[in-house]
Amino acid sequence: MIYLDNSATTRIDDDVIEAMLPWLTDDYGNASSIYSIGRKARVAIEDARSEIAALLNAHPAEIIFTSGGTEANNAILKSSIDESDLVDSIVVSSTEHHSILHPARELQRRGHKIHEVSVDAAGIVDVAELSAYNTPKTFISVMTVNNETGTIQPLHEIRSAAPLSLLHTDAVQAFGKLDFDVAANGVDFATISAHKIHGPKGVGAMYIRKGIDFKAHQQGGAQERNRRAGTESTALIVGFQVAARKAIGSLHKNAQKMHELTSHLITLLKREIPGIRVNTPDVLRAPHIVNISFVDAETLDGEAVLQAMDIKGIAVSNGSACVSGSLQPSHVLVAMGLSVAESKAAVRFSVCKDTTVKEVDTAVTILAEVARSMRN
Repeated sequence: MIYLDNSATTRIDDDVIEAMLPWLTDDYGNASSIYSIGRKARVAIEDARSEIAALLNAHPAEIIFTSGGTEANNAILKSSIDESDLVDSIVVSSTEHHSILHPARELQRRGHKIHEVSVDAAGIVDVAELSAYNTPKTFISVMTVNNETGTIQPLHEIRSAAPLSLLHTDAVQAFGKLDFDVAANGVDFATISAHKIHGPKGVGAMYIRKGIDFKAHQQGGAQERNRRAGTESTALIVGFQVAARKAIGSLHKNAQKMHELTSHLITLLKREIPGIRVNTPDVLRAPHIVNISFVDAETLDGEAVLQAMDIKGIAVSNGSACVSGSLQPSHVLVAMGLSVAESKAAVRFSVCKDTTVKEVDTAVTILAEVARSMRN
């Protein structure tokens, strides 16, 4: 199998597993317990919190561990308007992950004020449109890197356009792949996840700027400074710590390698497969994602393309793993102006630090064969 769907998840590194194992066997205590085995787990969790905070240029008290990016996005969005009563309206971009768009639309059905701002053909949010929502009671959510196209949003410009608003960014596809500094970006909230950077599934974190009176969205426990109820998983958090340390420690080397791979991939795709459109922008793009569609999409079944690639040993996707198999057009590509047919027949490649040039070459050769066969 040639795995080119690293935006969906990544292979967990061996040394991350090794670091987790003691916390799954001998050191299994509940970190909220006062006896020694519990205190040992608490020390490990707080050490991880401090290190991950430092990697984000945050204070440890600003990091709250969650089960992943989806929970963190939901909790930040819903608590800001409900439990914490920080805002009275929410603004999101039309290309956000479904873990932002779906809860936002549910809040709208319940009577809250929700606005979706448009993006251009490259997927860049309309900053001028955002400036109209510059009020202290407005919550703005714009993801740093789009998970389908790799488009990087101009967070500095967004912050400048709406300095009074609360600003959240889903940084799941950015953390560990781009320089990401919560203070430099001026965000009030951020979301990150472990399994996108060769860490374990089931753990992520939300950054909540100090001074914000944020209350837990779910009830039933006082863990995580009363901001997220539920027993912390020491093993997962330690695994997250090691994965984050490795990702940031090798960030520039890995980013350069991935950028070279995706640049090579784009060149090959354009040369070997006629009638494709590259939906990932030339500039303001993350190093690891390339999204393409077919201009004759009416003759190509997007699901059939992915299945044919899978049969030949290539793992790629047509967008977010959260809606894989739904046969729905990509809401991201539709928002960028593509037709429904093109948005259904898109292919997303996403590489990682371990991807090779040979794997990329093979994938393009097979996709060219699949497209040629389907067109004939």
